[in-house]
Amino acid sequence: MRAYIFLLFLLFSLTGCYSKGSAALNPAAEIPVNRAGIIKEQAKPIDPDFWDFGTVKKDVILKHNFILKNPSEKILNINGVNTSCGCTVSEITKNKLSPGESAVIKVRFDTKGYKGETQQFVYVNTDDTENPVLRFTIKANVE
Repeated sequence: MRAYIFLLFLLFSLTGCYSKGSAALNPAAEIPVNRAGIIKEQAKPIDPDFWDFGTVKKDVILKHNFILKNPSEKILNINGVNTSCGCTVSEITKNKLSPGESAVIKVRFDTKGYKGETQQFVYVNTDDTENPVLRFTIKANVE
């Protein structure tokens, strides 16, 4: 019986160590609620290298901005930005990032000629020897 009580005490103690946003022990903690207590639409998990446009109409141009941050202690030089096809165009706002600095990667995807699930890639070429090519992904279901 003492072991059971000790385990419960340990469980409740460890639960207090997690932040309020931790979904591991409290999945409801991430659901936004307004002041009246009404649950708002739950936000999608954030993956900074992936964007899903969802279901879209054909013959439209979709736009999304990715953020590229330099987490290192050195200057990060951007040597170029390429895409996986001509239907996707991208540009970056800065070619040199100081430590901790960010740049915006502007992506445009033309859905003309596509139908169904499609995925395109943006490649950022850098002078980082450990990660010389960074890949960003966009996805859409074209109707």
